[in-house]
Amino acid sequence: MRLKPVVLTVLLTVAVAYYVYIPLPDAIQEPWKLMMLDAGFRAAMHLASLKDWLGLDHYVKSIRRTTEGFEGMIKGLDTSESNGGVMPGVKVSDMTFAGVPVRLYEPPAGGEGHLRRGLMFFHGGGWALGSAKKGSYDAINRMVSDELNTVVVSVEYRLYPEVHFPMPYLDCLAAAKHFLSSEVLAKYAIDPERVAVSGDSAGGNLAAAVAQEISIDDTVTVKFSIQALIYPVLQALDFNTPSYLQNQDMPILYRPVMVRFWLQYFGADLSLQPQLLVNNHSSLHDSAITPELRSRLDWTVLLQPKYRKTYKPLIVEKGSQGLVKEVPGLLDVRASPLLAGPEVLAKCPRAYILTCEYDVLRDDGLMYARRLQDAGVTVTNEHYEDGFHGCFSFIVWPLDFDVGKRALRGYINWLQNNL
Repeated sequence: MRLKPVVLTVLLTVAVAYYVYIPLPDAIQEPWKLMMLDAGFRAAMHLASLKDWLGLDHYVKSIRRTTEGFEGMIKGLDTSESNGGVMPGVKVSDMTFAGVPVRLYEPPAGGEGHLRRGLMFFHGGGWALGSAKKGSYDAINRMVSDELNTVVVSVEYRLYPEVHFPMPYLDCLAAAKHFLSSEVLAKYAIDPERVAVSGDSAGGNLAAAVAQEISIDDTVTVKFSIQALIYPVLQALDFNTPSYLQNQDMPILYRPVMVRFWLQYFGADLSLQPQLLVNNHSSLHDSAITPELRSRLDWTVLLQPKYRKTYKPLIVEKGSQGLVKEVPGLLDVRASPLLAGPEVLAKCPRAYILTCEYDVLRDDGLMYARRLQDAGVTVTNEHYEDGFHGCFSFIVWPLDFDVGKRALRGYINWLQNNL
């Protein structure tokens, strides 16, 4: 009888280990920490699916509550300055810009008579998760404000399922125009020649789209001087780029999950996911996707050979008819900044683009860097050979990764030297 608890314990241990363990590339440091982190996210998604199936809660709202609760716990475990926690001298205020909630960070007083830098930040989370006010985003923006004497405005744009495209983009654009107004810049003693826009993942998407619109809007007199994009998601026509295929099973952003995020953002039917995964939505038969448009995300030309490797383009002849008409956002440059024409890109501000080798979005960032450079824009591409999607945000114990700390330090150093 005494063997039963032992056998049960062994079986449970094996089951947990089987659930947690996933093969990772040798270049990934701290692999078991990443496996545990990924297991937590997968468990949250599985629980959310069950609750959604039972009619107890919305899938995304359930994940949101789980992740936000975890972020709150992590913040409570460690708020030391050395780990990106509280910065006592930074003044934090919650307000609205043009009706959009924002969190504003003001650096410690001092240096009277000198104008300060300004930075607008859009958080990631697949346009469905995350918050400007919680977890690592709050810690990172406090650090930037404190170290760089910068007024940081982090935007709490609306999320799916409450809204979908173009509402998050419009929230960010409205907040940006308000921030760039001469009255607001003067109020916070910000140098109009030193204002940046930044964001990670879906936030990088929003930052790139907003930077494009601001750059061509003649009614906006003050422009962003730089844009800093952290593994941005930039296109939804090709989910078979080399990085999407190489990293399709790589935590923490799996290929099917990214496609689902896109469908949610567009307010589209989630049953379309299999069609998008095999590029049936961007077939050659669709006349709306012109050769010129296709060239703007032609990775066989835009990527270096070391990123193309031996992968071949997946070009579908006929595919599913009418998908672009059914989901018009697929061709909207406000959703897919990589599709913007060279005349728009040429007006964009200098760029910093952070990419990670083990990230499905790697090639989006690399292609955008190449297209900006081809349009005459100065671009710094900081590529992390041991990086994975989301690492920039993992800087607070116990979910701190060395690559995340290096990525954050590289980002801050670039801002220090370029803003």
